[in-house]
Amino acid sequence: MADELNNPDAVIALFEEATEANLDAKCRKGSIDEIAAPGHLIATGDLHDNPMHFERLVELANLGDDAGDMPRKHLTLHELIHSDRLINGMDFSYRMLAKVARLKAKFPEHVHTLVANHEMAQMLKSGILKDGVKCVEAFQEALIYVFGDDAGRVEASIDRFIRSMPLALRCHCTKPSGGRSDVLCAHSLPSPGMMGRFDTTVLSRPLTDQDYEPRVGSAYAMVWGRGYDAELLEDLVERWGVNWFILGHEHAEFGSAFTAPNAVILNSDHAHGVYLPMDLGAVYGPEFAMESVRPLADGMAS
Repeated sequence: MADELNNPDAVIALFEEATEANLDAKCRKGSIDEIAAPGHLIATGDLHDNPMHFERLVELANLGDDAGDMPRKHLTLHELIHSDRLINGMDFSYRMLAKVARLKAKFPEHVHTLVANHEMAQMLKSGILKDGVKCVEAFQEALIYVFGDDAGRVEASIDRFIRSMPLALRCHCTKPSGGRSDVLCAHSLPSPGMMGRFDTTVLSRPLTDQDYEPRVGSAYAMVWGRGYDAELLEDLVERWGVNWFILGHEHAEFGSAFTAPNAVILNSDHAHGVYLPMDLGAVYGPEFAMESVRPLADGMAS
């Protein structure tokens, strides 16, 4: 795939196919994906262009070329771009985005490309700093370096792919004896200060340009929120009819963290990065989920 990632027409075709897969997949409902038992989910946190952890996640979800007849699992992927591994000041994480686009196009019902704040910032061309690096500009400079006069066309296809990404994945988990527990996987949730202007119906309808508007749009609020409190989390589970959340965005030094009363935070990008395997035919709670988190590091995952 290396040569393909340097070919503007091939890369554009990948992003266009993945855009259609995001929008046309049977699992797409409104602005989110929805899945239900039977099946399994590999839930993740921020990835930030970690190629080793990406390959491990593809393997765990049985979505690799060598998976054979093994049953495919669902896989969430988000916060894919803006790596801290720059080359001459340029960020080549468009390649990770293209790899994920290829995976989504191949497995539209099993790969769930949740939009995150770094992808949205790239699409909106809004300023974002990470460790002193102007992320959007470093990403664009890499596109110009690789694609030259075709960089604009490639960037436009990336923007369309990002705009097509779902805001969340809703999992309908069921007990063998009956009963249901719904889990919402998302990059983040609105912070308390954003709730006054947040439209909670945003999950059940297609997104509009206004939803992406910085600081006031509801999709924007969904990917930038931090500092949730118990009142906010309890309000959202009641409004959305879910039981608990799997989120990213906030740093978890050892890969996972619990935010009371009902949110699990995952990181998948750093040395202590983790994933959460879930059987959709079983009802989990956030406390049990915390005990089920597994490391992504070589030789440690199971």
